[in-house]
Amino acid sequence: MKNPKKKTAKLWGGRFQQPTEKLVEDFTESVSYDRRLYSQDIRGSIAHARMLGQKGIIAQKDSQLIIEGLKKILRDIEAGDFSWKKDLEDVHMNIEKALTDLIGPAGGRLHTARSRNDQVATDFRLYVRDEIFKIDQLLERLQKAFISQAETHMGVIMPGFTHLQKAQPVLYSHHMLAYFEMFRRDRQRLKDCLKRVNVCPLGSAALAGTSYPIDREMTAKELEFEQVSENSMDAVSDRDFALEFLFCLSVIMMHLSRLSEELILWMSSEFSFVELPDAYCTGSSIMPQKKNPDVPELVRGKTGRVYGSLMALLTTLKGLPLTYNRDLQEDKEQLFDAADTTSSSLAVMAGLIENMRPDTKRMAQDTETGFLTATDLADYLVKKGLPFRQAHEVVGKAVADCIAEGKELHQLEFHQLEKLHPLIERDVLEIIDVEGSVASRRCKGGTGHKPVKDALNNAKRWLKEFKVYP
Repeated sequence: MKNPKKKTAKLWGGRFQQPTEKLVEDFTESVSYDRRLYSQDIRGSIAHARMLGQKGIIAQKDSQLIIEGLKKILRDIEAGDFSWKKDLEDVHMNIEKALTDLIGPAGGRLHTARSRNDQVATDFRLYVRDEIFKIDQLLERLQKAFISQAETHMGVIMPGFTHLQKAQPVLYSHHMLAYFEMFRRDRQRLKDCLKRVNVCPLGSAALAGTSYPIDREMTAKELEFEQVSENSMDAVSDRDFALEFLFCLSVIMMHLSRLSEELILWMSSEFSFVELPDAYCTGSSIMPQKKNPDVPELVRGKTGRVYGSLMALLTTLKGLPLTYNRDLQEDKEQLFDAADTTSSSLAVMAGLIENMRPDTKRMAQDTETGFLTATDLADYLVKKGLPFRQAHEVVGKAVADCIAEGKELHQLEFHQLEKLHPLIERDVLEIIDVEGSVASRRCKGGTGHKPVKDALNNAKRWLKEFKVYP
């Protein structure tokens, strides 16, 4: 004799004769982390219920009951009065069960013409879209901090570096605006990513679409998606929008890490170019004199964490056949963590840059060493008619002589300079001056005063005009 069918609380449990093992429940549940999708899930369900009612797929009174019930559940969750149950597996089942308990049989009609497959794909896209808006705002704040630094300290000259060795003099403002440009491209990437995120999969059902006369455009419009997906199989199994978003976050973190590395160097006594605010630094448990740049160090360290999320999801997706597979449950924790990490890193770095103080005197002193105007001297000879390679050799030998004598180029007397080459005249004294070097870089994008002021004005204009989502 067959065992009688045991009762199960699972909403999908009709064909099962055994309850789920506790170990399996713990292993497969996702509500412990995907509950953060509650707002997106309820928004999607309200749009779906409204469409079902208007199309006559369910009664209008049931549609309205569902919508009111979902709004009540949203208020309960936000007030902290909602009880999440692990045995209901995920955010979707928790909300649906609560809805049925609240409004009765009408709640069971919400899932008409949809599957958890297109439901979760919709929720996830809504979440990524919300995160794009949030991160874009944080990037804008950081850009404004760089503009403020550039504007406040316009005219300050500092050494520019290649290979971490002094190379040529540049304006501090020029250096700050270099980071503005990095984060400009990051915002542009997010805007472009949004085009592929903002596609509505709702209506794809499990994988084949639905036989109900649904209106996909109606739900897409209510949820502010720009278009509906073209293929139901792709729609429920696609996560490359999440990969693209993770790539954008990885590039943002890479830029933050480069900035962090520079601030760590600049704060050291060997450089002493900037003073980081006390509120963004920590001390040592044993050395009372220490002021450590822990914030940029942590941002630098967290960059690898975000890279790891990208690599993890790439690896999860690489072997999946169409269509939905449970492996896709692994997409959320990685993306949630990467988004949280990037957001917190941007917020803390914006505050740090807003309150950072450059040591302009130390920067100026450091331009006096390192032969920063050697290239200017070579260019001077070229403009007098000497081929560049010969000019390069002349100046290289001059630098070697200076090193032997313990001098800098600008410390040489004119009679010493004119011995370097017959083409050298007294006007060379202006050329090997740091101020003169900076002033000569008048080309667009250069470090001269005018192009930097133009770049600053252009940056301000761009900030006013740019919108990640019109």
